[in-house]
Amino acid sequence: MADNMKKYITSDELKKHNKPEDLWLSIQGKVYNVTDWAKEHPGGDIVLLNLAGQDVTDAFIAFHPGTAWKYLDRSFTGYYLEDFEVSEVSKDYRKLATQFSKSGLFEKKGHGTIYSLFSVLVMLFACFYGVLCCDSFLIHILSGCLLGLTWMQVAYLGHDSGHYQIMTSRGFNKLAQILTGNCLTGISIAWWKWTHNAHHVACNSLDYDPDLQHLPVFAVSSRLFQSLTSSFYGRKLTFDSFARFFVSYQHFTFYPVMCVARVNLYLQTFLLLFSKRKVPDRAINILGILVFWIWFPLLVSYLPNWTERVLFVLASFCITSIQHVQFCLNHFAANVYVGAPKGNDWFEKQTSGTIDIACSSWMDWFFGGLQFQLEHHLFPRLPRCQLRNISPLVQELCKKHNLPYRSLSFLEANMWTIKTLRTAALEARDMSSPVPKNLLWEAVNTHG
Repeated sequence: MADNMKKYITSDELKKHNKPEDLWLSIQGKVYNVTDWAKEHPGGDIVLLNLAGQDVTDAFIAFHPGTAWKYLDRSFTGYYLEDFEVSEVSKDYRKLATQFSKSGLFEKKGHGTIYSLFSVLVMLFACFYGVLCCDSFLIHILSGCLLGLTWMQVAYLGHDSGHYQIMTSRGFNKLAQILTGNCLTGISIAWWKWTHNAHHVACNSLDYDPDLQHLPVFAVSSRLFQSLTSSFYGRKLTFDSFARFFVSYQHFTFYPVMCVARVNLYLQTFLLLFSKRKVPDRAINILGILVFWIWFPLLVSYLPNWTERVLFVLASFCITSIQHVQFCLNHFAANVYVGAPKGNDWFEKQTSGTIDIACSSWMDWFFGGLQFQLEHHLFPRLPRCQLRNISPLVQELCKKHNLPYRSLSFLEANMWTIKTLRTAALEARDMSSPVPKNLLWEAVNTHG
């Protein structure tokens, strides 16, 4: 009798509610109006807009703890999804998530945070000591390298704190984010959240994932030659003669650009923090950036001459570029697509657009857990110390549903990435054919 009293709408009707002023979502077949909530959503409004008008159960499970379910009722419309269905892949994914939750894996964070913080403090002390207390040119350059390694570990801590609490409370966790992101690296945690959440939801969508939108410098697919409109930035990704020139040589410029990629991250931080866009905790983010731009130039100024100062900064940037390269290896050579992400193929899209880096367990600290990129994308709230443990279960699920699980050595991943960039570069040089001749050719040649 209760079921007869329920009100239903179809998926087609739900799709009509996909605008900022009219934003509905379905979770486990119940329809919610999140129009007002989108403005306060901790993960930002873009992730909700990208999935607007769809059932988003898998994405909700991936990003939210069990305590979040109780807050949904306030947005319930009273409607249920009439044609609500769950694929076999989603059923298995949800069973796995429930299994991890019941066994407490999301709460078992290990001692990785303590070890990382300790290593950061030791490397920072050694770096400052080398600059301030030594006169050796070699020690100064090695100090720059140590600073680069420090920034890598700090970035992993910021990443962890952004996905789950590494501290005892939300307040201390936010403090950790500002310290690790803004104060120590000069990269705003607000900017990172803005782009990173969109990347997770729209993994490897050429027009929705900001992590693939690098024109005019890089293009991972010749589909970008069509000057797609970025849904994230709200502007056209213009492929003009300027972009054609740079893309034509991108397989040669990739590593040199990665060595100075940090400059772009500083620029993006300033563009966001001083934009008209609503930025959570704008004031404290700006204050944190100010801290960085006081201590870092001051440290560099203690070096004896401009030659050593420039080399010190370049050494720190070059070491950190290993991490920038790693981020590219995880996605550049994977499959891409055009269009908005869909809520009903969450597992499939993550496996399609993600590549793991195979390494020994003693190297986990170096890669910060992100070598298990697929595991992280499927379960972003899972502490990094658990990713290696769940990897066999993810592989088993991929095998069961005939989905790709790609785990390459660091060298192999580099080769795949360069091959992808080279393929797009050669196409960019073909002035008579700036777009793919056919989809089969694109699939065979672009993705390795």
